[in-house]
Amino acid sequence: MRFARRAFPALLFLSLPGTLVGVGMAQTHIESPPAPPQQSLAECRQRIATSTPRIDTDCLRRVYALPINEWPAPTVDAGASWQELAPLPDMPPAPADNPQTPDKIALGKQLFEDPRLSRSGQIACASCHDRQLGWGDGRSVSFGHDRQAGKRNAMNVSMAALSTPLFWDGRAATLEAQALHPIQDSAEMAFAPRELEKRLNRETDYPAAFARVFGERKVTMPRVAQALASYQRSLVPRFNRFDRFLEGRRDVLTDQQLWGLHLFRTQARCMNCHSGPALTDNRFHNLGLHFRGRPKEDLGRYRVTGDPADSGKFRTPTLRGVGKTGPYMHSGGFMELRGVVNMYNVGMPRPARKPDQQDDPLFPQTDPLLKPLDLHKTELEAITEFLQTL
Repeated sequence: MRFARRAFPALLFLSLPGTLVGVGMAQTHIESPPAPPQQSLAECRQRIATSTPRIDTDCLRRVYALPINEWPAPTVDAGASWQELAPLPDMPPAPADNPQTPDKIALGKQLFEDPRLSRSGQIACASCHDRQLGWGDGRSVSFGHDRQAGKRNAMNVSMAALSTPLFWDGRAATLEAQALHPIQDSAEMAFAPRELEKRLNRETDYPAAFARVFGERKVTMPRVAQALASYQRSLVPRFNRFDRFLEGRRDVLTDQQLWGLHLFRTQARCMNCHSGPALTDNRFHNLGLHFRGRPKEDLGRYRVTGDPADSGKFRTPTLRGVGKTGPYMHSGGFMELRGVVNMYNVGMPRPARKPDQQDDPLFPQTDPLLKPLDLHKTELEAITEFLQTL
């Protein structure tokens, strides 16, 4: 049986862009439409340079994939003391007369956690500096001997090795000097040095431990201070996500966190005071939180130097671990990190002189580095998320 031959129309071969297309027996090469050109690096820098409710994340990642010295320059004012961001050192610096040793660090840890260093036998250094609370105590202000309330928030001591001078008001030049202040303070541990030495020398554990570390069994306050300082130097946080990012792992921050880093460097002006590995300038600034003439008055650095220019100034705290160290500020008046970010956005408080304060030489002047930022809500959220990575 014969089959009738069917006439087939010319075959149309659909193709992917740039391949051959056949119409019948003819073949023609069709050029694909040109892809939109990738934005140049210069264009990307320009796109992320202004404050906007949204960010071009592709451009943001292209720019921050570059070496740190090619990132957008930080926005800092003349006179600001800043360093480029950098990972934490493997080993914090230690003075030549108090080198770090494992036995000394272990002794310092024992002393740090021991309530016998207080007159009541109930308060240890760790009472106000708890590892699980970001090396603070989670309170607005700490309490001490006989439940006396202090005036200031407990600082994060894990970065004390990279901070100088110490305390909110800078009254201690070294960690060795700092270690003895809370022990002797009548509102904190309230113990006289000689009485503490007598107590520890009578104990069964400390003389032997001091002999291992210092070569002599006698417990003295300078040796107590050296051991406590050595332990605090050992607390510097080890490699975290932000450090990995700085070392080149540019994928460990989310788009929002990376945007927060960019804002931290630029429009938010944070690096005027928070820079370098420790994210602090170790200087003193007035944020308008002095409460001059009110029950919570605290003139900060002035009480140490006696210089009216220091009235109301407090040391810039490290931002390392800041997500865990609330409440915030020297007064502990901010419970949430976002609240702190919001206050910086409006330029912080600017208390006005009352009529009876017009000629007051100690009325603090808010730091000129503080300026209203007028950032968008989405930008403030990004900054807060970045701070959580530190």
